[in-house]
Amino acid sequence: MTSPTTPQPLTPAQVGEQAGAVLHEIERAVVGKPDALELVMLGVLAGGHVLVEDLPGLGKTLLARSFATTLGLDFRRIQFTPDLLPSDVTGAPLYDQRTGEMVFRPGPVFTHLLLADEINRTPPKTQAALLEAMAESQVTVDGETRPLADPFMVVATANPVEYEGTYSLPEAQLDRFQLRVRMGYLGAREELVMLRARIDRAAPEAVLRPLAGPADVVAWRRVVEGVEIDDDLLEYAVALVGATREHPQISIGASPRGGLALVQLARARAVLNGRDYVVPEDVKALAVPALAHRVSLRPELWVREVATDDVLREIVDSVGTPSTRRTAAVSS
Repeated sequence: MTSPTTPQPLTPAQVGEQAGAVLHEIERAVVGKPDALELVMLGVLAGGHVLVEDLPGLGKTLLARSFATTLGLDFRRIQFTPDLLPSDVTGAPLYDQRTGEMVFRPGPVFTHLLLADEINRTPPKTQAALLEAMAESQVTVDGETRPLADPFMVVATANPVEYEGTYSLPEAQLDRFQLRVRMGYLGAREELVMLRARIDRAAPEAVLRPLAGPADVVAWRRVVEGVEIDDDLLEYAVALVGATREHPQISIGASPRGGLALVQLARARAVLNGRDYVVPEDVKALAVPALAHRVSLRPELWVREVATDDVLREIVDSVGTPSTRRTAAVSS
C-alpha cells in the first residue's frame, strides 16, 4: 500500500508565475492599470489591506471584485453611508423565537475579501468597527471573540477630493492599511481599448475565470515569509521611515508599522518577480505606496496644495540606496 505523497512546497518562481497569471486575467476587466493591479497583488501576497483612493468612475470597485473572482475568494461589499452602524459591519446577536436564545448573525466582515466602499462616508464609530478585524483578523461582539476567514483582506475605497458628507479616516485606521493605491485616468489609447472591448463583448463587464483559491493565497503568503532580506536593506527601510519623522514639511512621520509594511511588501515584490531575496529596488519602489498615507503634512502645506506623495518621493530621492552583490546579479 503506497502512502500519499507530500505536496512539494512552492518556490518563489512558481508563485510569481501563478500571481502573474492572475494579473493577466484581471487585466481583461481592468484595462490600462498594470501598476495599480500589481500593487494590489502585492497586498494580497503580503497579507495586508489596501486603500484605493481616487475619483469616482475609475474602476475601484471593479478592481476589488475582479481580484476576488480570479483568486476564488468569497466576496462581500459594504456601501458605507452616514447611517451605517457598527453591527452592520461585524454582525450582532439576534433573538431566536424558536429556541428562545440569542443567536449571533455574522456581518459582511466574515468573508475572504471585503470591499469597504467609500469608507470615508461613515462616522468614525462605524469606521472603528473594522480596526480589530484589520489588525487581528477577528471581531469581538458582546464579549465573545470570533475569528475571521483565512485569508482575510480589506480593500477600501475613498474619494480624496469630495469632503461634503465625509469623515476623514483617523491616523490609527490609515496606519492599518498596508499600502495606498491610486488609479488615475486612463490615457487616450487605453480608454479607446476599454471602449472597444466593451462593445466587442456585448456585456457590461468581462467574465473572469477563477485561477486560484483561498488555500493557494495562504500558500503564497507562506512563500513570502521565506524571502531573505539583508541587514543593509533593513537599515535602508529604517532610514526611509526615519526620514519621514525628520522632514521639515511633515508633522507626523510614519510609525514602526510602516516599516514592517514596507519590508513585507518588498518581500512580496521579490516573489512576484520570482526571487527568494529582496533587492534595493524592491524597497525603493514601494516606499511611497507603503508610507505616504501614514504621514501628516504641516497645516500650512494644505493651503499651498503640496501633495504627500511628492514629499515622499523627495525623501526617497534623498536617502541613499544601498548597493549589494545581488543587485548587480539582477541587473546583469
